[in-house]
Amino acid sequence: MSTAIENLQAAQQRAMAGRPTVGGFPYLAETLRRAGVTCNHWFLPSCQSLYLTKDGAVVDQGTPLLSGTADVPPFDQEALVAALRTDQAGKSTFPEFLLATWRAGVVRYDVDFAARTCTYYGCEGEKYIEDYPAVSID
Repeated sequence: MSTAIENLQAAQQRAMAGRPTVGGFPYLAETLRRAGVTCNHWFLPSCQSLYLTKDGAVVDQGTPLLSGTADVPPFDQEALVAALRTDQAGKSTFPEFLLATWRAGVVRYDVDFAARTCTYYGCEGEKYIEDYPAVSID
């Protein structure tokens, strides 16, 4: 196992152990940033995640949201924001969040840990950018 994978997995475990139910993403993001992760690129519906870290790039292939051929839902910013607010309130699991963003027409999203932004993209070039707050981790 590479140093990049070891550091990423250790940071993810630390984050999940201390992550609050409500507003947990900023805690996760700060833990990853401190571990040297600079960007995270998520590709939906494949649930493939690419992490760029100080130790190298790591790909994580999750369980795809669907299989076979499917129509891509149209980008729906209102539905996306609703999915974000539900997740931020601690009222959805991560798989439920991913499915809700896909249903809102998101085909990928990028997290910039330095800028503290998440950018969500539709297949026709649509995008929605949301800042997330800085948090302190003890």
